[in-house]
Amino acid sequence: MLRKKKTQAIITIQKKYKQLASHLNERSRRIWAATEAKSHGWGGITLVFEATGIAHKTIKKGLAEIDAKKEQGSRRIRKEGGGRKKLKTTYPNLTQSLESLLEPVTRGDPESPLLWTSKSTYNLTEELQKEGFKISQPTVYRELKALGYTLQSNKKTLEGESHPDRNAQFNYIYQKVKNFQECDCPVISVDTKKKENIGNYKNNGQEYSQKGKPVETKGHDFPDKRLGKVAPYGVYDISKNKGWVSVGISYDTAAFAVNSIRSWWYRMGSLLYKNPKKILITADCGGSNGYRVKLWKLELQKLANELNIIIHVSHFPPGTSKWNKIEHRLFSYISKNWRGKPLISRETVVQLIANTKTKKGLEVQAILDENFYEKGTKVSDIEMENINIYNFKFHGEWNYKILPNL
Repeated sequence: MLRKKKTQAIITIQKKYKQLASHLNERSRRIWAATEAKSHGWGGITLVFEATGIAHKTIKKGLAEIDAKKEQGSRRIRKEGGGRKKLKTTYPNLTQSLESLLEPVTRGDPESPLLWTSKSTYNLTEELQKEGFKISQPTVYRELKALGYTLQSNKKTLEGESHPDRNAQFNYIYQKVKNFQECDCPVISVDTKKKENIGNYKNNGQEYSQKGKPVETKGHDFPDKRLGKVAPYGVYDISKNKGWVSVGISYDTAAFAVNSIRSWWYRMGSLLYKNPKKILITADCGGSNGYRVKLWKLELQKLANELNIIIHVSHFPPGTSKWNKIEHRLFSYISKNWRGKPLISRETVVQLIANTKTKKGLEVQAILDENFYEKGTKVSDIEMENINIYNFKFHGEWNYKILPNL
């Protein structure tokens, strides 16, 4: 008779639970189970367990909550602080380790906020596990998404045919930058920004103004002979996230490029680095700082002698100028800062550049370089022979250092 009653009670509890189960959360399930067990008196906990499979421990916890009224009026399912700790709490250096695995193999348009990597999430998970992280592939996927990485299709962003040693040179530069940063030596990325017409010309972008009253500009872009153009040459300190721009009013020559680096050192670099033995410059393959430009190397020799510092230079391969850090860490923000604003004077350009800032702490200084730099300066064979240059074994035409002449 007792067994029959017990069986009937189990069936009744099972029916109730089937009707309620989909509507219960973790807390309400244990409270209901405890209430049901309490209504059956002695042996009620076992009865509810046999009917629902809810553990004895969970039912007892519910009974304790009911008796003590610990969480009366609370909407929390678990106690505060319950549950698994966040992965970044357990591994505070996870993001740094993941980014170090990604940086040399990052692909895509470098000026886009979206990035992708040629390493799969499974390979990244395996490498992180080798470093001691207890992490799964879905977690790595979520971390990549949080860092701004996404799956993307191919996009035509290369400026020319890819050099066979393109990726090898990227890795070479990456390792060299890390080595210089470890000894707190300056690492700068240099380039000339696009020349800009000075005057009341339309500047791409939009700015807020009263409806129907846009800023009126000239209807054509013919350069003003009186105001001319400016050539902003930038120096970006990769380690300190600081930028320097010399706004030139003359020709964009190697002499102008090196003088901009000189100005950066005296106005900014020497305040950040105390007596460094060497400087690393990363630059494009062409332009005023191209690897084939003799005047570039001659002017760097003069600077090395003047500062008594060894100047290392690494050029990005042909067709990869957009991968130069200065493009998307300095120039892109300058363009955003002056979008929609006519560059009516040289002083306006300098002020807009100097007021460029980012949420990540980018600071920029700018000056107007009013020196005249002559085009077509010839460098004699004797002058080239006096350049104290050492070409490294791996692509010595791209990777070299210029030592001071004693």
